[in-house]
Amino acid sequence: MEARQVFRELREGKIRPFYVGFGTESYLMNEFADRLMEQLTEPEHRDMAIVRFDTAESPLDMILDEAETLPFLVPRKIVLVRDSVLFASGKESSRIEHRPERLAAYLAQPMDTTVLVFFVPHEKLDERKKLVKSAKSADSTVNFAPLPAEELVNWVARRAEKQGRRMEPSAIEELLRRAGTDMHVLASETDKLCLHAGAEGTVTAEAVSALVTMAAEQNVFRLTEELAALRIEQVLALYYDLLKQREEPIKLMALLVRQFRNMLFVKELGEQGYSPQQMAGQLGLHPYAVKVTADQARKFTVDRLARLLSELAELDFAMKTGQVEKTLGLELFLLRTASAGAGK
Repeated sequence: MEARQVFRELREGKIRPFYVGFGTESYLMNEFADRLMEQLTEPEHRDMAIVRFDTAESPLDMILDEAETLPFLVPRKIVLVRDSVLFASGKESSRIEHRPERLAAYLAQPMDTTVLVFFVPHEKLDERKKLVKSAKSADSTVNFAPLPAEELVNWVARRAEKQGRRMEPSAIEELLRRAGTDMHVLASETDKLCLHAGAEGTVTAEAVSALVTMAAEQNVFRLTEELAALRIEQVLALYYDLLKQREEPIKLMALLVRQFRNMLFVKELGEQGYSPQQMAGQLGLHPYAVKVTADQARKFTVDRLARLLSELAELDFAMKTGQVEKTLGLELFLLRTASAGAGK
């Protein structure tokens, strides 16, 4: 099931005896664990009600012994297990012995007084394993994947609404442009903006611009936008700001290479009929990053992107061999690119 379904079940009071959560969105995993704790335990009893393990450090027998032990002074307890070997294809430690057959027997008859949760920080489960098949047949696997672009925007808006504030659509877009798609960062920045807006206040794009610092990677997104729009002054202003922040030209060039390469891949995958969500899986990008990259890629031809990547490869060699001064070399590349245009 998807993350939204399991959160809906929690709101409705439905709690399963075991879960196998997988995916790359750690914020949603942590939020799920927090919601479970809120539903099942009082704050003063959580030390007795919550037990944590890692299959890289603890044998499965120890984990299941705990799961099968009745809780003390609380009606139900939660056993949280971080795992990369039982349900994924991670390498098993020679020091730790696991008996998967015992877990399979437990999943067939789980304890009513325990909620056993495995968190697997991998994009996919290992479908070849019997444990994965057992968990799927019980409909207990949860995919904590990055939110699609539209859902991420709605999530930020809802977070502000829960605090009695409103975020203008343009403010949310500016926040995503500046902070990126990491939900931990977005949550922190949204809370800061809501605090600044005051009770029943509105968060504006101007407030976001003033209060949220743009990370180097997000500045490179803007650089490519300005390059495509042929706005040379803005390109240079962004570049000089990054230098003032002591960003290395070689690091900035590597980020440019990655962005131009992603734009090229997005164009090619789009021509093959891939959806944004499928592109995100293929490229290892957040769906919102795919949306932004696709918008930028429309302003460049495939040939132009290929030439830019070739030029950057030559510049990388020249910079690293001392043939050109790093700061000046990247500045001249930006000037040439902005002057020549995107599609030429």
